[in-house]
Amino acid sequence: MASHRDNQHEETAIDRMNTHLTDAGSKIAENKKIIFIAIGVILVVAAFVLSYLFIYKNPKMEKAFEAYNGIETQNLNDSTAAAQYMQVADQYNGDTAGKLAALSAGEALYNQGRYEEAAEYLKKFSSNDDVLEANALVLTGDCYVNLEKYDEAINYFQKAVRRANNNPQIVPRVLLKEANVYDAQGNYGKALECYQQIKNNYPQFQLGNGMDMDAYIARELARMGEPAM
Repeated sequence: MASHRDNQHEETAIDRMNTHLTDAGSKIAENKKIIFIAIGVILVVAAFVLSYLFIYKNPKMEKAFEAYNGIETQNLNDSTAAAQYMQVADQYNGDTAGKLAALSAGEALYNQGRYEEAAEYLKKFSSNDDVLEANALVLTGDCYVNLEKYDEAINYFQKAVRRANNNPQIVPRVLLKEANVYDAQGNYGKALECYQQIKNNYPQFQLGNGMDMDAYIARELARMGEPAM
């Protein structure tokens, strides 16, 4: 009976972890939304400045920002927004506005469950902003998790960790996502490494589910048949 109760306890703990990982992803998404809004405001101002300074030198850039901002100012559903963002991203591929449109298209496609397409558009985005770039990489990894392409997901999560540059709000949450994928693969040793990185490098991080990194570390050690430290 004790063994049965222990199994029930572990299943509950795993369920809690998955629930809070979802919450963690939501917090990243919320953070990204804030960044999008801030950048959107900057871009509106930049669009007017660029229009004034370069209207004769770079009409393509002006049109690209006008197209992007035109979508941003509308209250569109994900399906309509995705279609319009994709059009701007394709038309102005490589331009700043085109890259931002690709990022927004990726997010809208992800929300529709169109993960393969979302990943392709997210890959068209690049930025000098570490936080924005890291969040785009995280979302790309999430696409591959949903597609059950776990190696690709891990690759993008690792890229996000590197790009986040030790950001304490992003890195530990991405490491949790990475650990969860390793668990799905049965690679408990790698999952353990992720939890140990969080414990050692981000001791103030709290998941908010009543469990700490020691509990996760102990779980992975048990799965590997090793004694708790």
